[in-house]
Amino acid sequence: MTRILLILSIALLSGFTGNRVNQIAPLKISANHRYFTDGKGKPFFWLGDTGWLLCSKLNREDVVKYLNDRKAKGFNVIQTSMLHGLNAVNAYNDSALINRDISKVKTSADSDHNNYWNHIDFIIDEAARRGIYMALVPTWGSGAVKSGHVTLAQAKAYATFLAERYKNKPNIIWLNGGDVKGADSIDVWNTIGSTLRAKDPNHLITFHPRGRSTSSIWFHNEAWLDFNMFQSGHKDYRQDTMKNDTKENIGDIHFGEDNWKFVQMDYTLTPVKPTIEGEPSYETIPHGLHDSSAPRWKDCDVRRYGYWAVFAGGAGYTYGNNAIMQFHKKEDKSGSYGVNSYWQDELNAPGASQMIYLKNLMLSKPYFDRVPDQSLIAGDQGKQYNYVIATRGKNYAFAYTYTGRTFSINMGKISGAKVKASWYSPRDGKYTSIGTFTNKGVQSFDPPGEQKEGNDWVLVLEGV
Repeated sequence: MTRILLILSIALLSGFTGNRVNQIAPLKISANHRYFTDGKGKPFFWLGDTGWLLCSKLNREDVVKYLNDRKAKGFNVIQTSMLHGLNAVNAYNDSALINRDISKVKTSADSDHNNYWNHIDFIIDEAARRGIYMALVPTWGSGAVKSGHVTLAQAKAYATFLAERYKNKPNIIWLNGGDVKGADSIDVWNTIGSTLRAKDPNHLITFHPRGRSTSSIWFHNEAWLDFNMFQSGHKDYRQDTMKNDTKENIGDIHFGEDNWKFVQMDYTLTPVKPTIEGEPSYETIPHGLHDSSAPRWKDCDVRRYGYWAVFAGGAGYTYGNNAIMQFHKKEDKSGSYGVNSYWQDELNAPGASQMIYLKNLMLSKPYFDRVPDQSLIAGDQGKQYNYVIATRGKNYAFAYTYTGRTFSINMGKISGAKVKASWYSPRDGKYTSIGTFTNKGVQSFDPPGEQKEGNDWVLVLEGV
């Protein structure tokens, strides 16, 4: 009776009593190789959330609560680790592996509610019913693989298991790696990537690297890599200092908080592939991660990272929250990175609720012809927080300022004798009309409010 009541409660919480899994299809790369499309060729703007410990920390009822919330807030991708370590167990205390051997997974009958892999199946299917894609890290790279506990034969066997089990699920994206440099155990990563590609040709694959690096450094020309992912990391400008140029540090890129530079770096490569920010600084996490007394990243910071990355040419953006990425609970004996709140409370963190406005803005205009274009900015483009970044289509243009400073636009870059101008607020998604201007010469624009960090605005220009 208890089991029946649990199943019924999950169904009621979900609001999805029918089978909607087949209504979504595997993602594809757009014709211009810059963006993603859904199964029907329509624009798909990747709005991700980092739920790294979802598979191991949440029971089924909490999984449904989490997915319902993320669906309501516009998220359409959840990034999670399938196997965070060789001793991984789930919320039902069931082990993922036999004898900590990655090639020996502990499967069970489909009716086994508690089984580790059946629980992951449940998560994937519940996400699909909500139109959410699961970006799955096969095994967290900075753990077992980097430590040398995974051989090439084990990696191939494990990747084969994953491909055969999930190749028919419509909402899968593979995130090879997991917070690790590609140079660490590169043969293992290539084995996992090539095996997934050979045995599961219909799902996209990328590589999630460690902070201050991008997958393109090691894998851009690999046939298994469909798009690039970078992690701009959690350090601020002051903390992002140069290290000794040793073999171990190959891949470290010191752009500070300028995550848009990673997009520029990947955007120029051939063959052309989409690129995306897969892990910026998390909301509520300390600057630099390890000092709990340091300032913590706020909603304005995660907005800035999002608009910078997307306007530079990114195919989407992944948000993160300190408590949610580790699903920190009251009953946990400890937490990581100075976490001082619980995941249920952080569901409604300001930044999480504001991410949908970025997605809505990008999908409000013709999508596939959009390009980054800094020639729109006349005069000083600014540095660090004062940097103004611009992107445009044929008959529209966007320019983002994080500080609300006055800046100038070179008109005539989009079609139309005149342009209609308005301010778009990343905080609430509301437009404020400015007026209509002749589409030539240089025009100055002064955002509402005083100039300060977090008074961010998007200038929207539309050809008339």
